[in-house]
Amino acid sequence: KAAMASFFTSKRGHHVVVFLLMSLLALLSLPARGYAPPPLKVVSMSLEETSSKPKVVMKFGGSSLATASRMREIADLIKEQMEVQDPVVVVSAMGKTTNGINAAGELAVSEGRVRVDDVRKLHVETCDELDLPATTSVEIRGLLRDLESLLDGVSMVRELTPRTKDLLASFGERLSCRILAAQLNKIGVAAVAKDAWTLGVRTVGRFGDSTVADDCYADVAEALTKLTEVPVVTGFVGHDATGRVTTLGRGGSDLTATVLGACMDMDEVQVWKDVDGMMSADPRIVDNAVPVPFATYEEAAELAYFGAQLLHPVSMQPALKFGIPVRIKNSYNPHHPGTLIASSSSSSSSSSTREKKTAEQPQQQRVTAITTKRKVTLVDVVSLRSVGQSGFLSTVFHVMEDFDLSVDVVATSEVSVSLTLDKTNNGQDIPEAAVEKLSEIAQVEVKRDRSIISLVGDNMKKESTAVLKACFDVMEAHDFNVEMMSQGASKVNVALVVHDDDTDKLLPLLH
Repeated sequence: KAAMASFFTSKRGHHVVVFLLMSLLALLSLPARGYAPPPLKVVSMSLEETSSKPKVVMKFGGSSLATASRMREIADLIKEQMEVQDPVVVVSAMGKTTNGINAAGELAVSEGRVRVDDVRKLHVETCDELDLPATTSVEIRGLLRDLESLLDGVSMVRELTPRTKDLLASFGERLSCRILAAQLNKIGVAAVAKDAWTLGVRTVGRFGDSTVADDCYADVAEALTKLTEVPVVTGFVGHDATGRVTTLGRGGSDLTATVLGACMDMDEVQVWKDVDGMMSADPRIVDNAVPVPFATYEEAAELAYFGAQLLHPVSMQPALKFGIPVRIKNSYNPHHPGTLIASSSSSSSSSSTREKKTAEQPQQQRVTAITTKRKVTLVDVVSLRSVGQSGFLSTVFHVMEDFDLSVDVVATSEVSVSLTLDKTNNGQDIPEAAVEKLSEIAQVEVKRDRSIISLVGDNMKKESTAVLKACFDVMEAHDFNVEMMSQGASKVNVALVVHDDDTDKLLPLLH
């Protein structure tokens, strides 16, 4: 005790006591000084580096990103998947954001008012709920102010041009990609938000329905290769040759994903949705619809065009051209294998992922899936001139072109043509002026409220006769009438046009 007393009363002991007291005070003051635990170890990647892991595109639709909790879950999913694959991420707008922005544009034109309350609330509250960094919140609020400023201009001139519509529509993806990238960084995944045009995505075509220019692929590949973070890229949008914002049409984020997959020769493009892949029919109508584990590119393209709401119809083109497998996955059920879309040939690729696709392909049924396109218009055009009159079909289709009408299905004979039309951008199926023009050379009958039932299957190339016999046996037995029939050039699709009222009753019987 005497020795200890002597030590602490000495100069050296005094220094020790002061040091201990200062250390204790420092520890006690850490919370007040904003102490934070050491940062998470950041998971980084580079597309330039050689890796044994498959390289994939992970595309997430609006329903997968609809809320803050879904954003959090998708970020966790991406981090988990990075253990087995190196991703490039493509995103759609959150939930129904694009619909809300489009409605705000129409309101600005019709009433001269600017209202984006719901869009603002969703994104600001998402940032707050995820507790994202202040820099992200500032960026999101800046984009929302830009959106409101654009709508202010629309409300003053009371006009909404196709160019302005595309610029407005781009805000949804620009907002969502920044939020998801920030959440990834927060959980330790080095990520960077990228507007597609900053990677070199250039478009051609008209506003609202552009496509990606073939000559930009090399630029996009070079830009992606230089990144060391996980790129979170805006789907659906790009720049035209003059730098104006353009959109790829509804569902165009799928096209963005397959283009990026083609640019980088990815092992797979994964389209994450809210269903377990493709179904053999609409389960809301057909109770015994079953999952489709495999489909060819041609089957998927036909199904997409004729009503299956899973992929953008044009999105299959880059995948088909460059042989990139596409897999439809469920973000709510990530361990389900989903539907693989690839070539039926086993020799199209040498990568380990692509070699699996033939093994995964089950023995195909005659028909892979049945889908419908509702509320179409059937137009019957019968020539008034003599048999063999040249130029009849040319005249009919020139009228379609002049009035910018989209033809879905065609059946022809020497003196007549039947075709189906989808609604044009102005909500009309066929203008009266077009009917009058056709009536100069033919008798024209327009039948509305029809449906196209498409039976799609690669085996249809060899067994279409058996399929058609089975279909017509069913329709005869139950007294259904077919108003038009057509088989596409790909031979994987047979389209039957029936009255829309018969569709829900006929589909389960055909299935």
